[in-house]
Amino acid sequence: MKKILSSEITPEHLYLSRREFIKNISVITSSLSVLSACAPISNLIRTKNPTKLSPDLKTDELGNPLNTFEQITNYNNYYEFFTNKEKVAEISKDLVTDPWKVEVSGLVRNPMIVDISKIKKLFEQKENIYRLRCVEDWSMVIPWTGFPLKELLDLAEPTSDAKYVRFLTLYDPEQMPAQKDNLFPWPYLEGLRLDEAMNDLTLLATGIYGKQLLPQNGAPLRLVVPWKYGFKSIKSIVKIDLVKEMPISLWMAVSPGEYGFYANVNPEVSHPRWSQTTERRIGELERRPTLMFNGYQTEVSYLYANLDLNKNY
Repeated sequence: MKKILSSEITPEHLYLSRREFIKNISVITSSLSVLSACAPISNLIRTKNPTKLSPDLKTDELGNPLNTFEQITNYNNYYEFFTNKEKVAEISKDLVTDPWKVEVSGLVRNPMIVDISKIKKLFEQKENIYRLRCVEDWSMVIPWTGFPLKELLDLAEPTSDAKYVRFLTLYDPEQMPAQKDNLFPWPYLEGLRLDEAMNDLTLLATGIYGKQLLPQNGAPLRLVVPWKYGFKSIKSIVKIDLVKEMPISLWMAVSPGEYGFYANVNPEVSHPRWSQTTERRIGELERRPTLMFNGYQTEVSYLYANLDLNKNY
């Protein structure tokens, strides 16, 4: 994983100490039939030092205050609830996230129904500090907790016909009131190429700052692809399918001239309505240069060696 300088981490004002995550995970290996009935994803993080500050985290960057936990959880893109980013937290606070099941199916040898509340210890939790850059020129650096998507897909065993991964979010207009309108073709659908999904940086996130995800951040399970724009990070996932054909994501369906399948951060290609050469970190006044692939060029550029990134945007 690309190491991000501690000065670039978005710290919580009273951030909990770097914790010792769950160790000596006991991986269930008895039979795939057990996994198929209830394959576990941990969404529970614990800390042994809840009041000790981490010595390697800084509270400022270039003299400007960084995002707090409160900012990260109160400025959210989540159109199933509302288009106003500052009101999503209040509207989404009662979303029921337990019980929650995720279906993994399609072109796999071992389809699964994943119950994320019953078995907590199949995947070891790790802290992954990623830049998350949204399409509307603002960005954050967030310490996500979760596990590589690859670990779940390996259990499902994609067949040789599987070329893409298709994700679907919860569709529940009673809990997600904006799904009652016709602004978007609900439910939210997103996709990755299989090799993108199997990259070690691609994360299924279950928390931030060692705390469980809140509804406004995509609880209980969301996708994080750090070299892509934030709209690629589908939230509240209920289904993961392995498919042969490229999925038509929600944003591709709504505005194909603006939002392509790949959604890679590329400052050299402007959005039709704005430049992407600079970005503004939430909490900062000055803009900064946007980095190719959001700073992960070394890790992921090989995935696109034969693509014209002007056409495959």
